[in-house]
Amino acid sequence: MSPAPVPDLPGVGRRENLRDRIREALRAAIISGKLEPGVVYSAPALGAQLGVSPTPVREAMLDLVKGGLVVPHPNKGFRITEVSEEDLDNLAAVRLLIEPPTVRDVVAVIPKEDIPELRTLAQAIVDAAERGDLVGYIEADHVFHLTLLGYSRNRFLVDVVADLRSQTRLLGLTPLLESGSLGRSAAEHHEILDFIEARDPSGAELLMHRHIGHVRGLWAGGARDAT
Repeated sequence: MSPAPVPDLPGVGRRENLRDRIREALRAAIISGKLEPGVVYSAPALGAQLGVSPTPVREAMLDLVKGGLVVPHPNKGFRITEVSEEDLDNLAAVRLLIEPPTVRDVVAVIPKEDIPELRTLAQAIVDAAERGDLVGYIEADHVFHLTLLGYSRNRFLVDVVADLRSQTRLLGLTPLLESGSLGRSAAEHHEILDFIEARDPSGAELLMHRHIGHVRGLWAGGARDAT
């Protein structure tokens, strides 16, 4: 199996921890489907797209191997693992058990002065959708949701959700982007903050439940609408 050509990926720039930055960019590309399930990608080709050398790409990919996102193929590269429809259903079911009630519970403890920063995080998701940057969208979405859950002060809960989100596949994002629906989904993050700012825990919980339904229904394969 020969390594596949690599799709256009955004450069990762210069950061203090380049390996972490590359890992998160690759994780986002896998979740969004830019790196396709079942396909083998070489570290040199990925590095060329990201604007870095192959070595930190290999190191980042080995991190993703531990999480089950990729499988190494010696002398060829890394194959993106495939996730079954049943697995995606089960991932969404667990997220629904954890995230909506947690968001409900943190509404009362999020300080008013933190809202502007949360708005900035939400706007980063909207901006990525408007740019057509699927990898940036996934990264910004990841930061927003884990930041919200962080107000629970339960690092184990946050780690579990981060792992669940990493294993999810959102292969319907490209059709949503092309149809303009991704922008509407992005705007939901501001709506969640509207409920938080209004101190409406029930509204925030219900919208979070619907939002995760979008992930499994509209986004996972573009074939089902869970709303």
